[in-house]
Amino acid sequence: MFLRKKVGIDLGTANTLVYVADEGIVLNEPTVVAYSLEDKRILAVGDDAREMLGRTPGSIIASRPMREGVIADYTTTAAMITFFLKKSLKGKIYWPTVMIAIPGGASQVEKRAVVAACRQAGAFEVYLIEEPLAAAIGAKLPISQPSGHMIVNLGGGTTEVAVISLGQLVVNKTVRVAGTKLDEAIIQQLRKKHNLIVGERTAEEVKMKIGNAFIKEDTAGRSVTNQSASTTYEVKGRDFQSGLPKILDVSEESINEAVQKPLKQILEGIKEVLAHTPPELAADIVDKGIVLSGGTALLKNIDRFVTYYTGVAAFVVEEPLFCVIRGVGMAVENLDSYKEAIR
Repeated sequence: MFLRKKVGIDLGTANTLVYVADEGIVLNEPTVVAYSLEDKRILAVGDDAREMLGRTPGSIIASRPMREGVIADYTTTAAMITFFLKKSLKGKIYWPTVMIAIPGGASQVEKRAVVAACRQAGAFEVYLIEEPLAAAIGAKLPISQPSGHMIVNLGGGTTEVAVISLGQLVVNKTVRVAGTKLDEAIIQQLRKKHNLIVGERTAEEVKMKIGNAFIKEDTAGRSVTNQSASTTYEVKGRDFQSGLPKILDVSEESINEAVQKPLKQILEGIKEVLAHTPPELAADIVDKGIVLSGGTALLKNIDRFVTYYTGVAAFVVEEPLFCVIRGVGMAVENLDSYKEAIR
């Protein structure tokens, strides 16, 4: 008897993760595609394509087909999903049942584009699940109970803020600011303050090494994270004025200053959702705290930043990067149990 494979996909702006039923998470690769300009032929996908970012000749383009959580380039996205499905299912796509995570505030057009891309890639049935719900399932929150849970999923292109009760989104907001906007802010800061031009990959590396969301100052105005010596990181790039290669030691404080503007935009989204939350559910959130998930939740002190500015305790889940894909995997394996949550 032929058994159709069940596959879960977290199609993110920065990374794509694939879950196969009975096997677990089988793929975690960057959402990057490299293609030839002349004949539009796909040359590389995932890790291989990411190595080409900022390093391609004029005839080849390496780009991210997802922008702010939605499909920006339909053709390359469909080709990328096909590639990831083939790789995950070891070269054989037997019309699998696919469940894919989408932003909570996705429009009908965006949803149809995702479904069409999956069908073109060879999916038999396509189910959609909202990212905040998938993240809550992955974080093992008891979302089916009549009790309020607040989850903030900080991804690559979007931040999903939601209050969940009885297995449904009560209040939700998609903020189109997340990891990639932090990278852009770091690029701008290095150019303005240090006359250094760097690419996306370097900015992301700097964020991961010395990125810090919250540096509390003492009464004398000194950083209390490390008063003896500031953490620095060696950054290589091009001098803005001379155009020559340049190496510079950048401080943690400088990067903290750079990421404040996008972080404040995320904070506004969290405050807006809290402002629209019914009082009983708001009381539950004060008791339980705000759950942070997604790859950008790995930014140092992001939980302290949210706690300080909202007055509500926030904590990062274990392995935040895999939170959504774990939830999608659990939902696709138990379709009947999560009928209410999926489309």
